[in-house]
Amino acid sequence: VTGFAYNIRSAKRDNMEYFKTFVKKALAVRRLGSAALDLSYVACGRFDGFWEMNLQPWDCAAGVLIVKEAGGRITKFDESPFSYYDNELVATNSRVHKQMIKVLKK
Repeated sequence: VTGFAYNIRSAKRDNMEYFKTFVKKALAVRRLGSAALDLSYVACGRFDGFWEMNLQPWDCAAGVLIVKEAGGRITKFDESPFSYYDNELVATNSRVHKQMIKVLKK
């Protein structure tokens, strides 16, 4: 699952190429429109993974905590540690993290 930033039309770096790649690699890609909800769905097992760019701390803080508490994994696209002030995040159930990182590194 993913989302698109409000400034997709003007952002120098957007999510479209990643979206295109995941559509071709994954069984399905969803877009609900709420990072907090997407992250919560990863935490409870409805989704295997979530990636997004250009989030603000208030968009993801609660969801990141919920994923961590559920035993999921959160990093940046290059698998380095995530900070709430980073420009990107990938959250998974831990089982598909390496596979998602592989797609995001291309």
